[in-house]
Amino acid sequence: MSRTNYDAIVIGAGSAGLAIAYYLTLEGLQVLVLDSEASPGQGQNKAAIGGVRATHSDGAKITLCLQSLEFYSTFEEKTGIDLGWVPGGYSFPVYREEEEKILKGILPTQKKNGLVIDWYGPERIKELIPGINENGLRGGTFSPGDGQVSPLKYAAALWKESKDRGCEYHFKEPVTRLVVKQGRIHGVKTGKGVYHSDIVVNAAGSYAKEIGAMAGIEIPVVPDCHEAGISAPMERFFDPLVVDIRPGPEGKTKNFYFGQNDRGQVIFCYTPLVPILGTNRENTSEFMTVIARRMIDLIPRLKNMLIRRVWRGLYPMTPDGIIILDRVREVKGFYLAVGMCGQGFMLGPGVGLNMANFILRGKPVIPQEIWNSISFYRDYYAGRKEALK
Repeated sequence: MSRTNYDAIVIGAGSAGLAIAYYLTLEGLQVLVLDSEASPGQGQNKAAIGGVRATHSDGAKITLCLQSLEFYSTFEEKTGIDLGWVPGGYSFPVYREEEEKILKGILPTQKKNGLVIDWYGPERIKELIPGINENGLRGGTFSPGDGQVSPLKYAAALWKESKDRGCEYHFKEPVTRLVVKQGRIHGVKTGKGVYHSDIVVNAAGSYAKEIGAMAGIEIPVVPDCHEAGISAPMERFFDPLVVDIRPGPEGKTKNFYFGQNDRGQVIFCYTPLVPILGTNRENTSEFMTVIARRMIDLIPRLKNMLIRRVWRGLYPMTPDGIIILDRVREVKGFYLAVGMCGQGFMLGPGVGLNMANFILRGKPVIPQEIWNSISFYRDYYAGRKEALK
């Protein structure tokens, strides 16, 4: 007879849910993870381009991502499992005074929160990104501790490591109802049965809002769509992931970014100037033509790059572009790890570490004042916004 009682249930086997289950399992809990997909990391995790940066403007995201970077950069040494970690940092080249002011303006916050980063002149940026367009280059920032990881290897590794320690995974089994009685969570219902637990974590990514509604909770998370692509392997010629935060001249892109992974493939993406809301993951006809112009303008030698494939993923966005990690006051035992804003992969291990500690001990690993800033009950319209979404 299959088990139906668990110490904790995690809804979602994505970047955050896998990490939460992993850390709870390390603490000795019997954990069940439920996901509607066929295997781990098959939602938005596999749509990530793999960049991991602590280069944000928000103190909570910086701190959490520094913890993620520690996890990613040491995981193979500790476990013998290769995650495709590529050190090389992140660079934000700048061509306009407007972007220079933004990046220099957030440097004090970044450094205050422990990020190793600085502004460099054009000569240093040209060294970091060989072949970059020199016309009008003013300089840029560089954070050497950032890097890149394979999302697919990450998902497989956390699934196996937690499963080997007793964590159960039920795939193709979406949650249809939360069992709530007298203001307390008692478990979840799926099409295959009812599973009981006094701890349920909503880590459902782009479907977090729907899960929250099952408990009568309005979660301000709305998914929008982003496309990405990957090239054929080529000889490595640059190390950092590159982010150009200028809006595109074609009136369609807010910014774009790319990096070269451990196999020499260039992975790339852009942020639409006007958000494309919804959960449609079909590719558009304009993506490659738009981003190709931007990439070739920035690094002309990329004109000969062979594209292998493109895809489309979802960014579960909050109104202020900042994540939500908290317990729900109205439903005891119900926790939220939602609104990753397209950065769940780089935040995942830090989120998992802190959520596990918060669930078991009532406090996070990061400083309490930083944790409070990502509360479900904050004012999302108070003017605080992530500048590097």
